[in-house]
Amino acid sequence: MPTSSFLLPADPKANYLAHKEEIDQAIRRVLDSGWYILGQEVAVFEQEFAQYLGVSQAVGVGSGTDALEIALRACGVGVGDAVITVSHTVVATVAAIELVGAMPVLVDIDPTTFTLDPDRLEDTIAQHQGSRIKAIIPVHLYGHPAAMPTIMEIARRHDLYVIEDCAQSHGAAIKGRKTGAWGDLAAFSFYPTKNLGALGDGGAVVTDNAELAQKLRLLREYGWQRRYISEMPGMNTRLDEIQAAVLRVKLQYLDKENAQRRELAKVYNSRLSATPLVLPEVGQDVESVYHQYVVKSAERDALKDFLKDNSVGTLIHYPVPVHRQPAYQNRVAIGRGGLQETENVVKEILSLPMYPQMRSDQAQAVADLITSWYKQKCD
Repeated sequence: MPTSSFLLPADPKANYLAHKEEIDQAIRRVLDSGWYILGQEVAVFEQEFAQYLGVSQAVGVGSGTDALEIALRACGVGVGDAVITVSHTVVATVAAIELVGAMPVLVDIDPTTFTLDPDRLEDTIAQHQGSRIKAIIPVHLYGHPAAMPTIMEIARRHDLYVIEDCAQSHGAAIKGRKTGAWGDLAAFSFYPTKNLGALGDGGAVVTDNAELAQKLRLLREYGWQRRYISEMPGMNTRLDEIQAAVLRVKLQYLDKENAQRRELAKVYNSRLSATPLVLPEVGQDVESVYHQYVVKSAERDALKDFLKDNSVGTLIHYPVPVHRQPAYQNRVAIGRGGLQETENVVKEILSLPMYPQMRSDQAQAVADLITSWYKQKCD
């Protein structure tokens, strides 16, 4: 890898530059309109995004965290309720549960997909029989979907809402059905590094339930059905017109860019297969969108340092599980069976560079560097 350039783990600027002319025109269109909040761009993006996912409704909001919060509120989740999710996730998933006054109940993950283990889900529901568990938030992590067919079957048997956390799975699918189209609702983030990223914060909640969609639209703007008249307690979380216009441009390229991510993953898979690294696996009937390309290594920290010294940036998603973080210790419930797999994986995971504008030869160079590092250790 040339020392004159540093390869980033992700590069949202490159994604902007790839569509600069169209994005600049879209922004200019908004500026010229003089309408900057909940106007035509948001309305059309909501329609286009819902159509892309195969659902009937999308509601644009200010961030992915807000999307989770108002999804929970729309389901009536509040003080005294409990919500099941995972500890191996960005803290926003758990923070949103606490924002509505509910108790997070954290269950372990499948060590292969890094997503919620349905067996632990069933056990934890049984453990909490008689309590006010009201919803499940499966997190589709690193671009790989959680086991939604099984999770939905369990949720329906126990009459629980399912809110998908799709912050890292734009365009991913199981049996051709996209993430976001499985649960009662789904929350998306459009943070700039996401597969579908804005030029700032943004999010959306999607659903096929018209009644829930109406609640979401009230909740996102003070509970207003008529301006200045609140029909219910709400909040202020609105996707703005400029971000919606940017997202409309980038949505057109999402499938193509996800395909480019999969091609980069093939390069990594091929070139790293002979190393001791544990490479990501894709489940049966699953189409991953490789938001991250995450490997496991017992020597993770040494490998990370080596790559940095050779101008390759990496990240750890995520180094400390939520239940171990200072703000949440002794404040969350732990599901039956504990969180041993979660504890194990965070010691070994490493995210290699992955974004659509990354070239195949760059992925090859990263893989070759890793291979050379392992060979040096054996010599």
